[in-house]
Amino acid sequence: MATQPVLIAGQWRAPRAAGTFRAHNPTTAEQLPQQYPISTWDDCDAALAAAAEAAVALRAMPASSIAAFLQRYAERIETHKNQIVEMAHLETGLPKSPRLADVELPRTTNQLRQAAEAAIEGSWALPTIDTRLNIRSCYAPLGPVCVFGPNNFPLAFNGIAGGDFAAAIAAGNPVIAKANPGHPGTTRLLAEQALAAAREAQLPPATVQLIYRISHEDGQRMVCDPRLGGSGYTGSRSAGLALKAAADAAGKPIYLELSSINPVLILPGALQQRAGKIADEFTDSCLLGSGQFCTNPGLVILLAGEPAERFVGLVKQRFESRPPTTLLGSGVCQALARSVATLRAAGASLITGGQPLPPPPIRFANTLLRVDGDQFLASPEKLQTEAFGNVSLFVIATDLQYLELILDRLEGNLTGCIYSATDGADDAAYEAIAPRLRWRVGRLLNDKMPTGVAVSPAMNHGGPYPATGHPGFTAVGIPASLRRFAMLHCYDNVKEHRLPPLLRNKNPTGRTWRLIDGAWTQKDVDAQ
Repeated sequence: MATQPVLIAGQWRAPRAAGTFRAHNPTTAEQLPQQYPISTWDDCDAALAAAAEAAVALRAMPASSIAAFLQRYAERIETHKNQIVEMAHLETGLPKSPRLADVELPRTTNQLRQAAEAAIEGSWALPTIDTRLNIRSCYAPLGPVCVFGPNNFPLAFNGIAGGDFAAAIAAGNPVIAKANPGHPGTTRLLAEQALAAAREAQLPPATVQLIYRISHEDGQRMVCDPRLGGSGYTGSRSAGLALKAAADAAGKPIYLELSSINPVLILPGALQQRAGKIADEFTDSCLLGSGQFCTNPGLVILLAGEPAERFVGLVKQRFESRPPTTLLGSGVCQALARSVATLRAAGASLITGGQPLPPPPIRFANTLLRVDGDQFLASPEKLQTEAFGNVSLFVIATDLQYLELILDRLEGNLTGCIYSATDGADDAAYEAIAPRLRWRVGRLLNDKMPTGVAVSPAMNHGGPYPATGHPGFTAVGIPASLRRFAMLHCYDNVKEHRLPPLLRNKNPTGRTWRLIDGAWTQKDVDAQ
């Protein structure tokens, strides 16, 4: 059987492989026929060399060329929508409609178009000009970026089409995509369109490159290679931390999205008012996509009492009435079983579910567990084990003081949510707990489940460790996400004609916001 080629230096070529692998169809639990390479360091080295050359060429290209690529790429994805959606469905088991065709693919093309607009408009680079000292600075390309895509978003977070890719390209960097082994065929289809769009926009041949799979050792060697500017990674904590250790040792930036249990606190007044409605919202959020979202609500904290017990019963009924849906693969199912076992060994008792279901398809029973506040405080690390799937843990706190102690032991998370009464009955409790939760999460929500992540300039899809590696950055939200893949360039007494266009006296677009002598303006320097 022929092995699929890798994309290096603008050409699809035979890999230098140490082995091969095949993806699985989670719906049938069977292997798919296409065979993909496990590349050796030779492929990585060739991609890095080509990317280093492309980075130099890209620095000389106008932002309009980069924007043209992103816009054309979005159009080509839409033109080949049916083929891409069909392949993504086969490899992940995610529904073609609405999930892939009507939600994730439009989100993907929207991100690419937003990134194109940011590249042209230029304000993302924070151009700053001090006319008295003639010192000027702005953010500019970091250098080649390696993007490691996750398994749960085959389009919107794909290494060669997702948010990290769009941000890195819009900031002016070439990208080496490392495909997720769960959906290599989807990634190849996207790469074909990316290469075609790059050629149409006349970008350097190695602006986009694709390697399917490499060893852990070569991944660590990749992120610390001197030719690489930085990396973006979304995936498991253990693999991400190994990459981070390698990158940190070499002084290379790496932006990680690792794990998050996204605590939801439901105060007594809210339960008294609308327990059924909140139970519906929680069930919808936790079971959406079989819970395979980084913002899945995996921890619910309640104050002990009859309202809490009633709420737990309502959620149990809903979990048992919903048929479990297909997981992304057998590996996800096995990891979910291990996580549930860890939670139970740490003292959590099973309310419902708790085990894999016979395939096909690959599924896990909708699962709820519970633990009291004392047990949680006795083993907070193990009881915050991420169960990536349709699983959640209730923590029942004796009183508000216990709840505050629990919050103080939470790890960093992407999101945290507080449900409170609409009549102000929970306001005092809210004021006591919100500051403690605020420090533990990147995005704080009120009366809303965390699953949705809007592609908005105001969005923060990040948070304190271990949710991410850097709490000051976001993986979603343009233009801020671009600055992860940029470095600050400063020019001191440099002649104007030698400056980048964003720092010259004339505003190159007429609408870029620049900080000139302490004031944000769209005017030219001479017009201040």
